[in-house]
Amino acid sequence: MTPAKDLSTATWHKSSYSFAETNCVEVARLPERIALRDSKNPHATHLGFDRAAWVAFLGHLRREH
Repeated sequence: MTPAKDLSTATWHKSSYSFAETNCVEVARLPERIALRDSKNPHATHLGFDRAAWVAFLGHLRREH
């Protein structure tokens, strides 16, 4: 996990499991990584994951649910 850099042109998406307008995690797919941010504070620190870490994270979530 690394801090994300300039994401001013990123396209952000909320999870389809998110029913509320607040308290959501948003994801942006970038050429070099996946970025995450808090929807209620989009200008705060963003997190960036390389693709391998993101795939591993999603795989873990799928096994847990």
